[in-house]
Amino acid sequence: MVEFVPLLMFLAVCICLLAGYPVAFTLSGVAMAFAAVGVLTGHFDMAYLHAVPNRLFGTMVNATLIAIPLFVFMGVMLEKSRLAEDLLDNMTRLCGSLKGGLGISVVLVGALLAASTGIVGATVVTMGLMSLPSMMKRGYSPALASGTICATGTLGQIIPPSIVLVLLGDIISTAYQQAQLRMGIFMPDTVSIGDLFVGAIIPGLVLVVMYVLYIYVYATLRPDKVPSEPPRDENSPRVNILIPLLPPVVLIFAVLGSIIFGAATPTEAAGVGAIGATLLALVKRQLNLARLKEVMSATTQITAMVFMILIGAIVFSLVFRGFGGEELVSDLLSMVPGGTVGAVLAVMLAIFILGFILDFIEITFVVVPIVAPALLAMGVDPIWLGIMIAVNLQTSFLTPPFGFALFYLRGVAPASVLTTDIYKGVMPFILLQLAMLVVLFFWPELTTWLPNKLLG
Repeated sequence: MVEFVPLLMFLAVCICLLAGYPVAFTLSGVAMAFAAVGVLTGHFDMAYLHAVPNRLFGTMVNATLIAIPLFVFMGVMLEKSRLAEDLLDNMTRLCGSLKGGLGISVVLVGALLAASTGIVGATVVTMGLMSLPSMMKRGYSPALASGTICATGTLGQIIPPSIVLVLLGDIISTAYQQAQLRMGIFMPDTVSIGDLFVGAIIPGLVLVVMYVLYIYVYATLRPDKVPSEPPRDENSPRVNILIPLLPPVVLIFAVLGSIIFGAATPTEAAGVGAIGATLLALVKRQLNLARLKEVMSATTQITAMVFMILIGAIVFSLVFRGFGGEELVSDLLSMVPGGTVGAVLAVMLAIFILGFILDFIEITFVVVPIVAPALLAMGVDPIWLGIMIAVNLQTSFLTPPFGFALFYLRGVAPASVLTTDIYKGVMPFILLQLAMLVVLFFWPELTTWLPNKLLG
């Protein structure tokens, strides 16, 4: 019975989260309760808890994690300074001549916003408040409008630079080294956040193209659901529309490009992005002291939430390991029929289901450190695994009835948009993302080719 204690720990965490308890305190509280019982019954070694201060200090001095508040600041600044509204207006004018032009504009602007914020809730809420009324006013189908916004908001899971990939990169890097040491490789290879950024570029762009093509085809086949856009003012040169689009686009590509080509580390690039977003808001006269305080307050809240969950996850993982959780997971995965392929499918299914009740931060900090070392020890490519997990979480966040993105949009959508409309609207996008997962599963080169070419 003792060997199944790690599974009971995980089940207890899920029950407490469903009961509404805060994530960070649930992780640490459940772990400490199980550790106390384990010490009293002689089944837990307190030495694991003695390692907590060292693990926390290691987190404090981890330069990579400094990128989190900087990227969050960059995204919140772009959101609060209303630059996203200007982006949507100009993108709509640019794509107005296309069938489904407004929907395509929402996808493109949402992709840029998702890349800058990297947080699903922020993107879905922002795009919902900003674009859903416009789409409804233009006569778009409520299902298509809500589905487009939800799906676009989840692009922040996969399009770099994103918080998800920063967190996943740090966890996958540690798990990869553990897996190699377990295999007797004492000079292990490394994988970095930059590797995951580069590996996510092609899948992220492919998803955006798939979304755009779907909206265009839908508008062509069902013009009654997607009214034509008013013609663009020909007296307004196209260059006048493109110029306002350039600054935020250049900022995002500068941040990503500096990482890809080795000019800056992810943390340094995040600093550039934060300063660039601030200067951009100043140039557009969208920044004052009150708004700066608002941006700093939001950044502090999000960052504190992330790191409190990380602290809880550290305590949970140490107690989980103390009860033999890593060995249990490794044994269970090795028993799955189909070898490595079966183990990967089992983990992906588990993460997909957990995505209904856990946010990506909890899954990244709690689940990935448990399963990743075992999968990587089986020879799974770390970059491919990281991107598969990101796309998987993106899909689970869209799936009714528990998908987080659906809840976020429901909170800001008008009463005229029914919950059933939201559910119907996301179904085609779920199929597109599942198709993306299948493609990545059979052609992992989509994630590994570009890192090999650019980063060797």
